[in-house]
Amino acid sequence: MTIGPDAPTFTARIQGIGADGDGLSRMADGRSLFLPFTLPGESVEARPVMRRGQGVAGIAETILEPSPERAEPPCPHFGTCGGCTLQHWQDAGIAHWKTGALVQALKHAGYDDTVIAPIRTTGPGNRRRVDLAIRKQAGIAIIGFHQVRADAIVAIETCLVADPAIVAILPALRRLVPRLQAIHRDASCAINALDSGLDLLFRVDADLTAGDRRLLAAFAAEHDIPRIAWALKDGTVEIAAQLSPVRIMLSGAPVPVAPGGFLQATPDGEAAIIAAVLAGLPEKLKPRDRIIELHAGCGTLTFALARHARVIAYEGDGYAVTALQKGSSEVGLHGPITAHKRDLMRQPLLPNEFKDAAVVVLDPPFGGALPQIEAIAASTVTRVIYVSCNPQALARDAAVLRAAGFALISAAPIDQFLWSSRLESVTVFTRAAPPRARARPPR
Repeated sequence: MTIGPDAPTFTARIQGIGADGDGLSRMADGRSLFLPFTLPGESVEARPVMRRGQGVAGIAETILEPSPERAEPPCPHFGTCGGCTLQHWQDAGIAHWKTGALVQALKHAGYDDTVIAPIRTTGPGNRRRVDLAIRKQAGIAIIGFHQVRADAIVAIETCLVADPAIVAILPALRRLVPRLQAIHRDASCAINALDSGLDLLFRVDADLTAGDRRLLAAFAAEHDIPRIAWALKDGTVEIAAQLSPVRIMLSGAPVPVAPGGFLQATPDGEAAIIAAVLAGLPEKLKPRDRIIELHAGCGTLTFALARHARVIAYEGDGYAVTALQKGSSEVGLHGPITAHKRDLMRQPLLPNEFKDAAVVVLDPPFGGALPQIEAIAASTVTRVIYVSCNPQALARDAAVLRAAGFALISAAPIDQFLWSSRLESVTVFTRAAPPRARARPPR
């Protein structure tokens, strides 16, 4: 069958939704056909456009038979902006699909008949971090988000998921960027909406000029922005303007945040994750018990956990570790919290380092934590609380825990990426008694 922009169309039936949120159909030769902005059960006029992996990416030219779950997208940028890809689907349909994605991931790991908690979904205007693409072109600034799988930038006038303070600064950024000499063509700007105000990090490939510094200082003062930082492609970060300290409150602790520092995407999602993690702690946990926390960041979970037991936290980013330590000192938790800088992807904790841990809590990056999970499986740990942002990585890691005798006792899906295909989850695993001796599972 011909594939390309001029390929003939044919009628396709949408059989399901893929991991990235595209509708799934079949080509005549049996290959998967991915059709964005379509829904299960719909009949569409499809055009196969290009290869994608072992399948084909296409376009639904016409919706012939729409699903009863189809919704009118509320955002004027939907369909071109790559930020939200599911606004054409009613909320109930998205929730059912995302819950099913977690169920399937756990089944793939060998956990059948899992009882899943009702999904928690954050509402519009709750996203406190965005990463804006910037392009200088013909003396103007295009600021927005990339199209899906494309280099083109969609200039956005509004964003329904972002914190209103982020949306409000966009017009001023469009006026500022053309005047900055260090931005030649392409750049980006990460904005965190913190408790102290907006925090901006520009990423470019040139040094600031003296004029740029004056412009940024004036911009920060005019718009009451506590800090503006500048990062080169080699990772070097310098502060271009700072009017006051930057901080975020994490479970009552004021914590400094690195320029562009990682935070949970939404305050509501963070609260749901913390609640699910605390609900998974052992019932008879004592203040002197030890919680080992892996990939602790700047303390999103740490400060909440430290109110229940001692926390030994490990994190690979040095700034985040320092921030965690400063926050714990501010609220008198320096004793209950011990923070260590350690690259857990290259140097995971060894099985004997988990000795006497009442529970292990981990929140790994998107790729999961296979080497660390293997060490946990070979240790004497009896309870693991796993925060995941990737069902596929969770399925792989959970299979290792199951092989080591862990049962799954709870699973909570959390949708803090409204109208996208991404999903957070908190799963709790236990085994009845520590193994007498386990060899580290082969990789």
